[in-house]
This record gives sequence, C-alpha cells and structure tokens, in this order.
Amino acid sequence: MDLTDSSPEEYCRRIEAYLCRKNDGHLVRIVGPAFEQVSGWAARGVPLKIAFHGIDRYFERYYAKGPRRRPIRIEFCEADVLDAFDDWRRAVGVTRVVADSAGGPDVEDPQPAVRARKSLASQIESALAKLTVLRGSDQAGPALGAALDRAVRALDALGADAGRARGEARDEILRKLAAIDDELTAAAIAAISDNDRRALEKEADDELAPFRSRMAEDAYRQSRGQAMRRLVRDRFGLPSF
Repeated sequence: MDLTDSSPEEYCRRIEAYLCRKNDGHLVRIVGPAFEQVSGWAARGVPLKIAFHGIDRYFERYYAKGPRRRPIRIEFCEADVLDAFDDWRRAVGVTRVVADSAGGPDVEDPQPAVRARKSLASQIESALAKLTVLRGSDQAGPALGAALDRAVRALDALGADAGRARGEARDEILRKLAAIDDELTAAAIAAISDNDRRALEKEADDELAPFRSRMAEDAYRQSRGQAMRRLVRDRFGLPSF
C-alpha cells in the first residue's frame, strides 16, 4: 500500500522504518525539521516506493566511498529522493502542479519526457549485459526466455553501427531500440499472472492517487499504463533502453 494520500505521520513512520533497515537496525528518528522535510515529500505526492528508491541511491553512493562510518540521517537523502520522483514523473507522464496566475485553482504544468542523451554504444552494451544476466535468472529466465533471446540478438545487430551513427542513422537506431523495448515489455506484461497483474494495477493506482483528481481521464489512463509498464519492468529487472 502506498501512503502518499494518508497521514503525514504514517508516511514518516514508513520512511523511518525503511531508513532503520538501511542503517542495519540503527534507529534515526524523523522528528522536528526532518519530519517537516519528509512530510513535504508526502504533500508533493512522492510515492513511498519512489522515496525508497531515492534513499537507496544515496546509500549506494555512500557505500561506494568505503566502509560506512555512521548511520545516515534522512536529511542527506532528500536530493536523491526528489531526483527519483522527477524520474518517476517523467516515466509515467505525471505533470507538476503550479498556482494559476489568474488566481484560480492550481493547474497542471505539463513537463515533457526528457531523456538524457548518452552514447548509443554504451547504452546497448549495458542493456546486453543486463539481459544476459536475466536469461540465467530464476524469475526472468523461464518466463521471458524467448523474448530475452530475441532482444539480445536484435541488440547485437545494432551494436556494430551504434558507435559511429549520426543524424538519421542514429534516429533509426533509437527507433529500433524503442521497438525492442516495447516488445520486451509486452512479453513481460503477458508473462505475469492475473493475481500479480491485479496487485500491480493496485500499486499503480496508489502511486497516482495524489494526482488523480487533477488529471483528465485520458491523461490518467495513459499515466496508469506507463506506471504499469514501469512496475512490470521492475518486477523482472529489465534494463532501460
């Protein structure tokens, strides 16, 4: 259950419990300014799972610097939490809300989905490495074996030209990558059970609940579909192309 539409106290308790687990059982209380900070995440509609992703990002960087020295306070994680929230909003097409300049109710301010430009060769190499691992996994391997094999072959075929592709040639590779991504995601959606599908649909609805009243029906359906895609991809650990 997501709690962005519940009380700030319950939201903070869940964040506090997660932070405690990440800190190997050391309890760092979320009180005072920290409570106000985390309550602000709830007020902005940051889903709990996305807040957890942001906390994970901070811990990954912290541990990469060497042995852990002291328990992490939640205040240090805010930039990563808000970055994860921005990534999530772009992925599912949720807009941010701003005050109406005419003095009316708050309005939607559409934010375009922007993906950072990166080396196609490294993008393909990274995806191939992850797909190869997934083929041998207990979860994705049996369920998506054929789709994973097709994706690997298709990516292999693109890899040779990716490093020197420019202009229209690069755009064509990007279109092919999008098609590979769509096919793999469709296979993942088809592979989940009815019970898992219902659970993920409920999770998608919970994530979008803080924004639902401000979204047109068509926009909500589109965002819900994108949220489902993201959740299914996370379930199987599929790479982003």
